[in-house]
Amino acid sequence: MPRPKKIPDARVLDIALRIIQSCGPSSLTFAALSKESGLSAATLVQRFQNKEGLVRASLLHAWDLLDTRTEELAGQVPKMPAGAVDLLVALSGDCGEMESHADSLLVLREDFRDPVLRRRGADWKGALSARLEACFEGTPAAPDGIGSLLFTQWQGTVLWWGFEPDQPVDDFVRQNLERFVATLLG
Repeated sequence: MPRPKKIPDARVLDIALRIIQSCGPSSLTFAALSKESGLSAATLVQRFQNKEGLVRASLLHAWDLLDTRTEELAGQVPKMPAGAVDLLVALSGDCGEMESHADSLLVLREDFRDPVLRRRGADWKGALSARLEACFEGTPAAPDGIGSLLFTQWQGTVLWWGFEPDQPVDDFVRQNLERFVATLLG
């Protein structure tokens, strides 16, 4: 069967992300991507220059997808404290099962190592925190910066779920965040 001549970068990066998610960032090579995409390794090198460029492009693509998902979900939840929890619970569902959650920490390591990816993560945190903050507008007991506080609590909750995955991540996150919000709001 002949190799495809053209596949859009977004499609190639989707394939690259599947490789990263199934086997970790170190498994993303031009040879592996060539095999999965049907494009020649030389074509992929032309597009992404080197492995570092390929990994960065793949993870920036992942951030783009997460930005889109975050905005979609944020537009669907009510602008009230329960809506903020609903938003974070919905985003937690992306953790999947325990194995994929553990593998995602390898991806996070790549984000920490690369200043461009690190900046992208910080930008996402700022945007999500602002969306969460908006859910508390008009809530008298809400402290300043509640969006950032809730974001931080959520990230810790998702991390710690990995140590106690005896219930679905959605349930664990909802219980912990509802308790946190109730405590903050008195």
